[in-house]
Amino acid sequence: MTTKRVTSVMRREVLVLTPDTPIRRAAALLVEARAAAAPVLGQDDRLAGFLTQKDCFRSALHASYYREWTGTVSDHMSRTIISVEPADDLIHVAGMFLSHPHRVFPVCDAGQVLGLVHRSDILAELIRLG
Repeated sequence: MTTKRVTSVMRREVLVLTPDTPIRRAAALLVEARAAAAPVLGQDDRLAGFLTQKDCFRSALHASYYREWTGTVSDHMSRTIISVEPADDLIHVAGMFLSHPHRVFPVCDAGQVLGLVHRSDILAELIRLG
């Protein structure tokens, strides 16, 4: 079996958010892009957080009742981020998806976001390999 790396299946064109983006705008961008999640880049263009559709739900529910969206991406994003590297083996990353509830991991090299890898991308490749 050939060793496959994350770089062979990662998505390179991804939605990127900033911490000061209003949460309503960020939620709309995620839905519009059909993205499950997006990396949040700080002023230095390094990974500062990660925002998922699930992270947006509390604000969306609040807004549906009170008709008011509050907060920014910074208020809702995850700051503890599990990321993978482009050279990581797909089997290793598959194990990470089994160990964590996440559907998407950012792919980073020295703090720079290169793309995203989705659980479905790994599953599709495992099916092709097996």
